[in-house]
Amino acid sequence: MLSDSFDRKFFYLRLSLTDVCNFKCDYCLPDGYHCETPHANLSLSEIELLARCFAKLGTNKIRLTGGEPSLRKDLVEVMQICSQTEGIKQLAMTTNGFKLASHAKRWKEAGLSHVNVSVDSLDPRQFELITGTKTFSKVMRGVDEALNQGFEAVKLNAVLIKHMAETNFIKYLEWIKHRPVEVRFIELMQMGDHPEYFEQHHIAGDGFKTLLLRQGWEQQIRAHNAGPAQVFHHPDYAGKIGLIMPYSNDFCASCNRLRISSLGKLHLCLFGEEGVDLRDLLSNSAQQDQLMQRIETALQTKKVSHFLHDGNTGATPHLASIGG
Repeated sequence: MLSDSFDRKFFYLRLSLTDVCNFKCDYCLPDGYHCETPHANLSLSEIELLARCFAKLGTNKIRLTGGEPSLRKDLVEVMQICSQTEGIKQLAMTTNGFKLASHAKRWKEAGLSHVNVSVDSLDPRQFELITGTKTFSKVMRGVDEALNQGFEAVKLNAVLIKHMAETNFIKYLEWIKHRPVEVRFIELMQMGDHPEYFEQHHIAGDGFKTLLLRQGWEQQIRAHNAGPAQVFHHPDYAGKIGLIMPYSNDFCASCNRLRISSLGKLHLCLFGEEGVDLRDLLSNSAQQDQLMQRIETALQTKKVSHFLHDGNTGATPHLASIGG
């Protein structure tokens, strides 16, 4: 079992398949994706070795991330590799939903069980302004299709942006009244590329938590391999609300996830470090023991906190760079 020097256990791997994205979200890639230096993403054989190695170390959940993971032409093969790895019990993916309507059935058949879709607003005009795309209807058709296909969980991710946070929150409460969807509101995080955007648009999530509790919502117990969201349910609602608040006290105390970038670097935290290169050990399955040892050794250097409160964004320029 993977554990660090603070006795935190790690069951959950976020695996980035590419840093490329076809959206231009104003809090992440406002000018769109730009490849400054050409690079090769992890191959199928490298992904297979990583999945097998992490499973042997106790990982039972893999989330495919990006950039936008659906831009990988071999995504179905990646899903099959991960879902068929012994020990992996849950395969999830975070997507912008661009291809979800046309691919949901195939992805589910390939072993995908949980899907998160980034939808920062239910207002088509706001959605267009945030993402730089005219794809709201297409993305929402994808959400409907994911529900039709019977995924174990369909969730929506919405970043809390100050000027529209309260309005969006109310609209989403209405929207999940009869839809079995968890909407997860995520506090805007400061990134190296856009410090001024954070200063203008950050809003804390604790006020929304207080509102939920006053209205009779109850916080549910978090599974051992769940993400960082505090999830709330209400008997009168088919859906749920999740709050991800990285600026809250003790947020890092329950950390249970590690990240692999699309270039094969192990990131112990979304912030604060350059990553540990694993690529030299991914070409030969005979190096699996060395790979496991490097991961375990690196984990002992994981820090107690992300230090976001100190304004330390580390080496992370934007969320697409290592998968959020």
